[in-house]
Amino acid sequence: MSQKVRVRFAPSPTGPLHIGGVRTALFNYLFAKKHGGDFLLRIEDTDQNRYVEGAEDYIVEALNWMNIPFDEGPGKEADCGPYRQSERKDLYKQYADELINSGNGYYAFDTSEELDAHRKDHEAKGKTFIYNWHNRLKLKNSLALSEAEVQELLNKGTDYVIRFKSPEAETLHLKDMIRGDIQIDTNVLDDKVLFKSDGMPTYHLANIVDDHLMKISHVIRGEEWLPSMALHVLLYRAFGWDAPQFAHLPLIMKPEGKGKLSKRDGDKMGFPVFPLEWKTADGDVFSGYREDGYLPEAVLNMLAFLGWNPGTEQEIFSLTELVEAFEIERVHKAGAKFDPEKTKWFQHQYLQQMDNDVLAAQFKGLLKEKEVSTVLNLTLIVSMLKERATFVEDLWEQGSFFFVTPENYNEKASAKAFKPETPELLNSVLDIVKSTEDFSAANLSEAIKGWITSKDIGFGKVMMPLRLALVGDMKGPDVFEIASLLGKEETIKRIENALKVI
Repeated sequence: MSQKVRVRFAPSPTGPLHIGGVRTALFNYLFAKKHGGDFLLRIEDTDQNRYVEGAEDYIVEALNWMNIPFDEGPGKEADCGPYRQSERKDLYKQYADELINSGNGYYAFDTSEELDAHRKDHEAKGKTFIYNWHNRLKLKNSLALSEAEVQELLNKGTDYVIRFKSPEAETLHLKDMIRGDIQIDTNVLDDKVLFKSDGMPTYHLANIVDDHLMKISHVIRGEEWLPSMALHVLLYRAFGWDAPQFAHLPLIMKPEGKGKLSKRDGDKMGFPVFPLEWKTADGDVFSGYREDGYLPEAVLNMLAFLGWNPGTEQEIFSLTELVEAFEIERVHKAGAKFDPEKTKWFQHQYLQQMDNDVLAAQFKGLLKEKEVSTVLNLTLIVSMLKERATFVEDLWEQGSFFFVTPENYNEKASAKAFKPETPELLNSVLDIVKSTEDFSAANLSEAIKGWITSKDIGFGKVMMPLRLALVGDMKGPDVFEIASLLGKEETIKRIENALKVI
């Protein structure tokens, strides 16, 4: 690639960033970093009616949380700014005028009522109304009217739009980096509105002008923009500019595979479809991966595999490894089915890899929320519990007994473990515990197991009631590790409590 790689992620601030948008940002980021290029953020806020307060901040925070920050964008100004379209609006008029002057654009004065009437008339005849080559000379525009009539309408301040003059009877040969060669018959294209008399460009014009001025080399975006590709390429041609290369990413499908994943699917099926939690002005709350306890690395890894694979068996990739392995040509054309269980699998893998001290610090934060204070070694506790945990919250479910003395015992397990001979056996264990000076797990194990063997007692008769006494349930790591961590005093207290209940 001789031209410097520059890609952009260009969301509209109309609400929270959907997980599909995050994946688009990720693929842009990976492509840029793979080729030593720049990743830009552009906020496309020309539609002020749909603008939502806080949405832009949310987008930036989400990208930062995912560890895919942009190189240029709002707040990181460089030569190609400003990076909000609303701050660039004075730019676009000159380009709209340029299209008029070159004969690639024209003024259209049709009112919305007139266009509605045409649509209804076509529908009544079983046809679809398209504003283009086959009828534009019969409609109210600068191609059909005389120069004097056009000038008079403009002088009067009549509302107009500037439309693109699509070519007639041409076969366009387009190339998509994911989908290959695409052919389009220009006769089916409509003459899109590019500029409105209120001084605002439509998406199509602003998008092309900005991509050109920001020196974008590759446009990597969602499949929903595929129908716009022909117009965008034609616009580049009309301006005499080199078009960037295009790549259209596959849709993210619902877990059952039918239809595009929506925010309602997440609510219905109990998984987030947003990176961060989002609160609406009406007080609705949509859950986010961050607040649900997911690690950004796990979410990133999951998203990378939605529509791409490295062609190897490897599934766990650090961000650096993803950058190295990423090839846009390995992105699939077909929609990628979203799998909430696979996301949990990634989360579990990443939690296992976490440094125990880091995990202990997060667990400490959770204990603080639950108003639990402790002097126990959390790093050691975490190392014993994490194998069965997917989220930090699971560490509490797995190991709350370390911090809270059991007051009752699992009914089913008690019926199995507490037998008539249990009090006598537990009292003997109590004596051993009291006389054990070195309270290490190994020492306790040796002393108690040695006694069990010497008395020829079945291990289950002692170990099950001992676990119930310490934990309140038949779960948790090695019982001697638990006792050692709890300490002599607490272990004695818990065995005595169990004896009272039996």
